[in-house]
Amino acid sequence: MIDELLDGSGTLSAAAEEAVRAAAAAEVVPRWRKLATHQIVEKSGPHDLVTVADRAAEAHLTASLTALLPGSVVVGEESVHADPAVYEALRGDAPVWIVDPVDGTWHFAHGDPGFCTLVALAVRGEVLASWTYAPAREEMAVAVRGRGARVNGEEIRSGAPAPGAALEVATSHPDYTTPEQKAALLALDTEGVRPRPCGSAGLEYLAVARGDLDAVAFSWEYAWDHAAGLLLVEEAGGAHATLTGAPFRVTGGNALPFTAARDRATADRIRALLAAG
Repeated sequence: MIDELLDGSGTLSAAAEEAVRAAAAAEVVPRWRKLATHQIVEKSGPHDLVTVADRAAEAHLTASLTALLPGSVVVGEESVHADPAVYEALRGDAPVWIVDPVDGTWHFAHGDPGFCTLVALAVRGEVLASWTYAPAREEMAVAVRGRGARVNGEEIRSGAPAPGAALEVATSHPDYTTPEQKAALLALDTEGVRPRPCGSAGLEYLAVARGDLDAVAFSWEYAWDHAAGLLLVEEAGGAHATLTGAPFRVTGGNALPFTAARDRATADRIRALLAAG
């Protein structure tokens, strides 16, 4: 299936990368640090924002990506917010582009460079390729299942943490979790682990894939936040696991919180701490 979708030559992957760059150049970058107050709207709270850039970029990507792959559909953060039934496409047979037009909208809206555009291509719940684009940092990370992970064309490997070093883990904000999930995340505040609140999920995954961050631990499962980054981490040599030890599924129904880490041993250690919380 992956050869059929990506045609063995990388043509579709390259075209998708260009589509991501084009959407960001047209709809996101020109609005960075130039948003008016009325162009920023709270959804569920002050840390859950949507801007005119999010909506415009998702519309741009929906048109360009589905044109690249006839019969494909888009599951995007803003389209699902408007109609939750759209999410069900992840469980269907059509190829699905999973889109987060601006991941880290709070940072984007406040003029911080810690935001990115996330796109992943999945079929029947399996993520086949992903693109993580941080335009303010001029970084494009691409992963293709079984073919590795690259940033700006250079292969990356996550590697293992330094022996004896405390593990740095980016985590969900406790205020946005259930009491049980909060208890699990608080279990990471232990000797040998240094938890901290996460920023853009996509950029945290990129840091894990590069070996600049040891792990993430998240308590929510929206596919647009995780699909691209999880494949990037896997293809860089990392691993992920839900609370029960099963791999994370982009179709949902995961035991939360879950972790993704730079190697299997680290993923197992973080998962065990979460499970004991």
